[in-house]
Amino acid sequence: MNDVIRLIKSHRSIRKFTEQGIDESLLKEIVECAQWASSSSFVQAYSIIGIKDQETKKLLAKLCGEQSYIEMCPVFLVFCADLNRLKMACTLHKTEMVGEYTESFIMATADAALAAQNAMIAAESLGLGGVYIGGIRNNPEEVSRMLKLPEFVYPVLGICLGYPAQDPGSKPRLSLEVIYKEEVYDTKNDLAAIEAYDEKISAYYVERTRGKRNDSWTQQMAQKMQAETRPHMKEFLRNRGFQMK
Repeated sequence: MNDVIRLIKSHRSIRKFTEQGIDESLLKEIVECAQWASSSSFVQAYSIIGIKDQETKKLLAKLCGEQSYIEMCPVFLVFCADLNRLKMACTLHKTEMVGEYTESFIMATADAALAAQNAMIAAESLGLGGVYIGGIRNNPEEVSRMLKLPEFVYPVLGICLGYPAQDPGSKPRLSLEVIYKEEVYDTKNDLAAIEAYDEKISAYYVERTRGKRNDSWTQQMAQKMQAETRPHMKEFLRNRGFQMK
């Protein structure tokens, strides 16, 4: 196992940070690493907004579901899917952008996610830690106004970054056979593997919480998937210019 693989496989979410700030040169290095992520057709359809202002972070923490670690981290990065620059390119060449298609939305969202993963790996390699924040989509209209996002731009996710003030264990992942299929999608062994994973996750929570929690992965997923998940997103995205034709 080389150092890169060891780093990737040691990932864990960090929600508590020291008071040490992040040097500007390190932050720029992290953002530059994000830029070197692969991009569909070289469109680079994403933007990153760095938030350091304490009042802004405080408000974002509330909008993201009272996630206090946004307020406490030195830097909060917001990764946005961004077709606005592509519209600028069309304007420069006197053409009209046809950006309402679902494929354009997928392309920009994937670009933002790939950039975010590069940023996280780079940050961890520098001794920093972080946690992804999907709650940035809890109140996307308010977030977009705060950050002055133009049409054809929406916030995909956030990342809290800082120096870790905790050392949590890595959470076990699903077994390889459940995730990786050869040639075709074969599920014949998935149920048994998932049940074994449930036992592993339950034991993980018992140890981590000293017996206060013992729920399994499937219990969590069953509960999550029976509830509506951000039903406002379809209308929000339509208003942003992502018409999904």
